Amino acid sequence: MPDVKPAMRVIYIPILLLFAAFLFLPLGMLFVRSFETADGVNLSNYLTVLSNAELMKSFGNSVKISVLTAVITTVLAFFLAYSIHCTRLYRPLKSVIKTGILIPMLLPTITFGFAIIYSFGNQGIITKIFGRNLFDIYGFNGLLIGYVIYTLPSAFLLINNSFKYMDKKFIIVSKLMGDGTIRSFLNTIIRPLSGTLGGAFVLSFILSFTDFGIPASVGGTYSVVATQLYQVMLGSIPDFNNGAVIAILMLIPVVFSVFLLNYLEKLNFHYDKFSDIELTQHKGRDICFGSISLLVLIGMFSVFAVMFIAPFLTSFPYDLSFTLKHFIDTFQSSDLTAVYKNSLFVALMTAVLGTFIAFSSAVLNVRTPLKGKSSMDVISMLTNTVPGMVLGLSYLLLFNGSSWKGTFAIIILCNMVHFFTTPYLMAKNSLSKMNPAWETTGNLLGDSWIRTIYRVILPNSASTVIEMFSYYFINSMVTISGIIFLVTAQTTLVASKIKELQHFAKFNEIFILSLLIFFTNLIVKLLCDHYQKRQFKH
Repeated sequence: MPDVKPAMRVIYIPILLLFAAFLFLPLGMLFVRSFETADGVNLSNYLTVLSNAELMKSFGNSVKISVLTAVITTVLAFFLAYSIHCTRLYRPLKSVIKTGILIPMLLPTITFGFAIIYSFGNQGIITKIFGRNLFDIYGFNGLLIGYVIYTLPSAFLLINNSFKYMDKKFIIVSKLMGDGTIRSFLNTIIRPLSGTLGGAFVLSFILSFTDFGIPASVGGTYSVVATQLYQVMLGSIPDFNNGAVIAILMLIPVVFSVFLLNYLEKLNFHYDKFSDIELTQHKGRDICFGSISLLVLIGMFSVFAVMFIAPFLTSFPYDLSFTLKHFIDTFQSSDLTAVYKNSLFVALMTAVLGTFIAFSSAVLNVRTPLKGKSSMDVISMLTNTVPGMVLGLSYLLLFNGSSWKGTFAIIILCNMVHFFTTPYLMAKNSLSKMNPAWETTGNLLGDSWIRTIYRVILPNSASTVIEMFSYYFINSMVTISGIIFLVTAQTTLVASKIKELQHFAKFNEIFILSLLIFFTNLIVKLLCDHYQKRQFKH
């Protein structure tokens, strides 16, 4: 590893200042505002919020539904990952499961609610098929379906990744030693995965607890904390101080979850080496897991199917004749095309700048001897902890009276900070696996540190950089929680426009905009996957 070079500090200090200005300062401001009152600094805001029975009920509702979502999601994600790694299902079917489960990640969560309404509502497709309402979709039931669909891809990715590093040889050994099916399953599958399963539970809980999109569309009378915060901040009389208190209280379950995650990390098994053995044929097991996986996918697709059908019909569900009128009207509306361009611009800038910041931070942490470089890990831990709505609100409070208010810059910075953790960890894992002597060799050959990074480290990290870009872009296109307090009439994005169209019940426009986001994200994902594969071939 090279000596500390001036170039390292030139990159490190601006990154540190960026996070000081756009993470620590806004959150500090939020904390201070939560104590501010007309009579000075005291606890009265907290006492007001804590004595508000409706608000406390919302907190209880949020915790209850998030725990239930996390349990269901973790079980389903495990079933799907097990079907891929521990059964003899047909390979094409495994590919369908692996790809299909990720589709919800390409859509904004607010769309999930409208898709649920159009599928399970009084005139919904699934209601028509069964000839009656299966259940009331507004409130608890609708939220539960939406949250499970929303959190399932993330939980699946986590568990699926851990399965790759499990030694299946122990499953065979367990059987040979005469262990029963349940004992063998618990010892060779559940125990090695216990840390990851706990991690998937915590991740699903945090995502559900802090999401605003799904409750905004199907929350009904079942009040959750995210909608309460929205109403307090953007209601008829905004209350910034009480909003700050609710935001601070929202951090409590999330912080607790992060501590639980750190504890669960100790339960993860680390094999010295792992062998990918083809498991023995077992038709009962394969049919059972294959059927459950297909049912999960079909259930998910049946909810989203309406999005691809309704905009092409004259007036769903009353006039089912085919038409392109809704698409023509939408694309002729300069307002909606401008909003789409805004979203593309924000996503592209977030992806480019965010990838640069996250990759530079990882390089400084993993491949330099800088003092204080571990501060990057602290930053990544914090950005992982703070919900999008809380971060967005802290920006609103900090920049409210400044020229930054309502600008694209503030939205892009919020997205960059909000989604920093995952790309940073991707880069960190990739860089830590590379030869540690490359920079020293470059130095001996007369190359500067920056030149070595550009000529050697970056080309070897190309696949990871592409993945980081894809992650930032897709999440910036679909997020609503982070930007709901920051957009203005000039900087409206597609996800926030969908929230606006909800008030006018313009569901065709909502679905068309959702399809625009979906196909934009799909194209970016396919292009990134294509370039990643090309990198692997080189």
